[in-house]
Amino acid sequence: MLPPFLLHLMNTGLGPFYDGLAHLFVTPEDLLPVLALSLYSGLRGPRFGRAALFALPAAWLLGTIAGRLFHPHPAWPILSAVLTILLGALVAADRPLPLPAVASLAAALGLWNGAWNGIELARARAGLFGNAVGIACAAFAVVAIFAALAASVRAQGARIAVRVAGSWIAAAALFMLGWSLRRG
Repeated sequence: MLPPFLLHLMNTGLGPFYDGLAHLFVTPEDLLPVLALSLYSGLRGPRFGRAALFALPAAWLLGTIAGRLFHPHPAWPILSAVLTILLGALVAADRPLPLPAVASLAAALGLWNGAWNGIELARARAGLFGNAVGIACAAFAVVAIFAALAASVRAQGARIAVRVAGSWIAAAALFMLGWSLRRG
C-alpha cells in the first residue's frame, strides 16, 4: 500500500482522456513546474517557447508509458518539488540558457512527471492511453498559453511581474518540499 502523499490520480467520471486533461489542473506538483517552464521559455523568446511546447508533452507521454515499468518510491515528490524550485528560480533570475538546455529541461520535466503519472496509473490499473494523451494535451495547452503570454511582454514592469510569478512558484514548491519531507 502506498502512503497517501504519493496518491495523486483523480477521476472526473468523464472517461480516461478527461481524467488526464483535468489531472494537470488539480495537481500542483504537475501544474507548477509546467507553469514555471512555460514562463521561463516565454521570457527567452518564441523559439524557446516552441521548443518547450513540443518537447514537454511528447516527453510527458513517453514518461507516462515508461512509468508503467517503475515502482513508486517516496523520493518522487521530493525530487519533483526540487525540480519545481529550480524552474521557479530560473524564471525569477531571468538568466538566459541556450536553446538545447531549455529543450532538455522540458524533456526532463516531461519524462519525470510523466513517469510518476505512469506509476500511479499502473498502481490504480487505470487506462494508460487516454490518461496519458489527456495530460499531454493539457500540458501542450498550458505551455502554449503561458509561453506566448511571457513572450509577448515587452515592458520592463510586465517582465518583472513574470519574474515575481516565478519566485512565487519557487516559494510554493518549497512548501511542497517541506510537506514531502514531513510525510516521507
